[in-house]
Amino acid sequence: MLRTLLVASIRTRGILRAWLPSNILLDLIRTRNGLKWGVPAMLIAGIYFAIANWCTITIANGGPGFLHLVFLVCVWSALKFLIMGPVSVVLLCAARTRESNEKTRQRETA
Repeated sequence: MLRTLLVASIRTRGILRAWLPSNILLDLIRTRNGLKWGVPAMLIAGIYFAIANWCTITIANGGPGFLHLVFLVCVWSALKFLIMGPVSVVLLCAARTRESNEKTRQRETA
């Protein structure tokens, strides 16, 4: 039973990692050229929270039960975007510092 749950969770993660739009966008933001878009991408979290709010209202008014899953996915994606903003700023500063140090070393050796 435990093995079945483990395999199911691994496969679910693989599917969501490859096909969920938020994961695809976050992968693009984590690249060196995409780090500058981390803070503006935090605005997407508002869209996800709005969808989650709509799901809760619909569920409260007798909507279908699968909206609970949509709610969880939207809140999780929104939290990922909220966290990615500050993380991208830190990663961008580290990348720029590293690039500056490399340029300085190249000038010293030349």
